Amino acid sequence: MQDAGKSQFRESQARRLTRALATTIARRSRNSVLLRKTGLLACVLLASPAFAEDCPPKGELQIPLLPHTRAALATNQPLVAVALGSSSTRGWMATDIAHSYPALLQKGLNEALPKADFAFINRGVGGQDAPEELARLDQDVLAVRPQLVIWQVGANGAVRDEAPTVFRHLLEEGIAKLKSAGADVMLMDNQRSPRILASAENGVMQETLRQIATETGVSLFSRSELMDHWAAAGAPYDDFIAVDGFHMNNRGYACLAAAMAEVITAALKQPISQQQAKPPHG
Repeated sequence: MQDAGKSQFRESQARRLTRALATTIARRSRNSVLLRKTGLLACVLLASPAFAEDCPPKGELQIPLLPHTRAALATNQPLVAVALGSSSTRGWMATDIAHSYPALLQKGLNEALPKADFAFINRGVGGQDAPEELARLDQDVLAVRPQLVIWQVGANGAVRDEAPTVFRHLLEEGIAKLKSAGADVMLMDNQRSPRILASAENGVMQETLRQIATETGVSLFSRSELMDHWAAAGAPYDDFIAVDGFHMNNRGYACLAAAMAEVITAALKQPISQQQAKPPHG
């Protein structure tokens, strides 16, 4: 209890300091040098708890195939990644966007790969799924020419009973465009939250995502499988789900980012020959 109290006190201090920094930025916005320095300090403070959460074992997760990202790392190019998705990507129900999985994943990868220079762009928009995300693919994703795109999709489609055949068609079209642009693609499936598990379409969406990943030759990061491993290790789903019964909480986002950082790091440490894209099955 004492440790929990200390943790809450530190978090409270960090929030107060962050608000103070935001006030300083607003008051001194005309001084661009000070703005950059203060903004940088605020980002560091906000992102500092990246993997401080106590995360259960992740189990054996698939090492993704990221040939374009691996080649860029080998030639010392800056690494641009886009996190495309809905509110789960944006970080709804987290303390702030610095506790979203893309922000924490960026920090984790840059710490694990000191020679890398990862920049994650968060393109999560609440309430969207495959139709809306495909519609903004050119502007929000392809325009920044990323080497890696993590596409979290299917949660809203499941709860609003989107037709699996339409879902499949939209994803196949989007994946084809991303691959043609030279981007590695990682699909991400749904969290194990009460509202999603209650959806009649969730199982179909999950299986459709798995099939699409296999057929198109892209990687799938299974959030549901990860949470099953956590549950098997004694950490129930509810430990990682926010009070709304739908989104992840701070611990959920942090442990998700930690697991993703681990498998992506493993992929990027493999020899380039092991990271060559495999032909799709179909």
